[in-house]
Amino acid sequence: MKDLPAHTRTTPCVGLCSTVYGDLVCRGCKRFSHEIIDWNRYDALAKAAVWQRLEQLLEQVVMARVEVVSVLALHAAVERLQVKVALDSSLALKVLRVIPRLEEGALAASGLRLRSHCAELSVKQLRDELDSAYFELSCAYHERRVGAPG
Repeated sequence: MKDLPAHTRTTPCVGLCSTVYGDLVCRGCKRFSHEIIDWNRYDALAKAAVWQRLEQLLEQVVMARVEVVSVLALHAAVERLQVKVALDSSLALKVLRVIPRLEEGALAASGLRLRSHCAELSVKQLRDELDSAYFELSCAYHERRVGAPG
């Protein structure tokens, strides 16, 4: 399927799966446990739907906390820091993958600026905040769409 972005043909897995410990939402990739189990059986459209949800939730989390002031500088940081991310990935995913590799004070050089309510966060705190908020939003989505366990 040439119309689908390249990353929809890969897995969102980041190698930190928590579903093996009973989590309904993976703390690593934020997919639901049944999506992880069934991933290799999904066709391209099903995979694309999962990717789309993950990117929409990530967009909400990242863009509420970080402003991309220079896409060029962000892309340069992706290249300079050798961040593994598909070229056609969303800006939010690129931001999420760049932040853990940044030194303190390097946000501006990477084309990023914290929103005012996050201005006091260190890079490490920002990384933790993004991951935590993304996980919480994914869990809330799971509860609304799939239902609470029971």
